[in-house]
Amino acid sequence: MNDGPVRWGVLGTGGIAHTFAEDLSLTDSGVVAAVGSRSQDTADRFADEFGIPARHPSYESLVADPTVDVIYVATPHPSHRENAILALRAGKPVLVEKPFAMNAAEAAEIVAVAREEKLFAMEAMWTRFLPHIALIRDWLAEGALGEIVTVTADHGQWFAEDPKFRLFAPVLGGGALLDLGIYPVSFASMLLGTPDRIAAVSDPAFTGVDAQTSMVFGYESGAQAVLTCTLRAKSPTRASIVGTDARIEIDGDFYAPSTVTLLPREGQPTRIESTHAGRGLRHQADEVARRLAAGDLESPLMPLDESITIMETMDAVQAQALREG
Repeated sequence: MNDGPVRWGVLGTGGIAHTFAEDLSLTDSGVVAAVGSRSQDTADRFADEFGIPARHPSYESLVADPTVDVIYVATPHPSHRENAILALRAGKPVLVEKPFAMNAAEAAEIVAVAREEKLFAMEAMWTRFLPHIALIRDWLAEGALGEIVTVTADHGQWFAEDPKFRLFAPVLGGGALLDLGIYPVSFASMLLGTPDRIAAVSDPAFTGVDAQTSMVFGYESGAQAVLTCTLRAKSPTRASIVGTDARIEIDGDFYAPSTVTLLPREGQPTRIESTHAGRGLRHQADEVARRLAAGDLESPLMPLDESITIMETMDAVQAQALREG
């Protein structure tokens, strides 16, 4: 590690890589030092757009770059395992886009390699690090809600039916659950842990990936989570946490910087408006910088074992939906 800002290597040049690079410019914790793509042309275009000094025509060349401190894996889901392990074997810590992998077995393999190499790794569930989520954690720690009874969250977006678009393409890990459903599932995991009962229904898109999936999770505490995701329509994308003493409502989009309201069973609500520059991905970059500076190998806000259990839950949802279908 150098003494200055963290020097990021961006592996992949798709939409989320652009958003990350844009957001990183809003913080002093890091800079994009290099980008890697599968061709020199796409690497050059991305580098020219963001003023990145090093541009590599292969992922192997990127992870070998001595000017890079940490790799951001921004490729489609089916490549996360391969790309993350490539970087880790090259001695580079990783921030891996969500979902962490295609399934729990792949997630566990990434974690095993990170621990073997004694390198930092984290799933890029950027929602965990947003200011309004930090505020919610504070309210929960203070006991403002009492016991959590119900968690609800939805994530629905409308996409034109293009078989080449990654959300509809099976070979690119398409489907509502992996791309959109990961947000409500991870949100419920943060609040309630791993469910012990799962019910799910799913309906396919024209390419066979799931177009819409709805889930009900049950927990040993008696709490329940009701979660939905769809590719067919723009939903409210709101979330709520209902407790015995109060509830929290998060305006849409709940997974991005948002306004939150604490509504006690008795008394006046407390509403905290969102005032935020950028999309919000810079906060996860700041967390990586903090953990690397401290010599930590993972983040307590997005632990590696939880990334595995989240994928176990996603696997169980898919299996349950297939049985119901």
